[in-house]
Amino acid sequence: MLNNITLGQYFPVDSPVHRLDPRTKILLTVALMVAIFVCKGFAGFGAIFLFILLCVRLAKLKLRFVLRGIKPIAVIVLLTFVLNLFLQSGGRVLWHWWIITITVDGLRTAVFMAIRLLMLVMGTQLLTLTTSPIALTDGLESLFKPLSKIGFPAHELAMMMSIALRFIPTLIDETNKITQAQKARGADFESGNLIRRAKAMLPLLVPLFVSAFRRADELAMAMEARCYRGGSGRTKMKPLKYKKRDLCAVGAYLAVLGAVLVLNIFKIGVL
Repeated sequence: MLNNITLGQYFPVDSPVHRLDPRTKILLTVALMVAIFVCKGFAGFGAIFLFILLCVRLAKLKLRFVLRGIKPIAVIVLLTFVLNLFLQSGGRVLWHWWIITITVDGLRTAVFMAIRLLMLVMGTQLLTLTTSPIALTDGLESLFKPLSKIGFPAHELAMMMSIALRFIPTLIDETNKITQAQKARGADFESGNLIRRAKAMLPLLVPLFVSAFRRADELAMAMEARCYRGGSGRTKMKPLKYKKRDLCAVGAYLAVLGAVLVLNIFKIGVL
């Protein structure tokens, strides 16, 4: 399952989405989340999904690779579906047993909430898959820069977020190596009940934490050796500049948001 985690991974290709300004992609990702929560029906989700498919196509990514990132949250999606299915009441009863009742409204709401969660994951994945950690840091720092006038640590926060995202695939690879080494020594992570599996993970967590602290210490020493003193007085090798393609991307998003709002107003496909 760890191999299915795509959050934090960067897919380096030359595409129109990759060439967008990182600030544009960050703002559009946040705006896409807003559109997903504003959407009130399946027709609106269809418009958003087409927009995501267009972005995946323009980014030269395989849809199968993007969908693979959904597998680690399959349990959360299933739990969300089940809770909404059983707790939502109203409408025609489809199935009833003891205190459990499944209604048409409950089933519709459960599917709706599951799709919303999947859309959120797919939308946020596009940001990290198409934006390098350095570009992501520069974009976040630029967006937070106006807050630095009131003492907000814009550069430091952007650097921490970038390092955290960058370490996700590194720690995943380290976890796989430790898991293979423990299995070669006879460790069993798959048999037994949930409690036994949790206990079997202890030999895996200890070396993983040791490795993470060692990597953090090495990174700190490397930054210290390069005389890193924060963002004060630092210049950019490639200054960020908005271009026409960024305006086109914003226009495409506004078209999708307009379609969602129109569908909501006229209650087309609305729950």
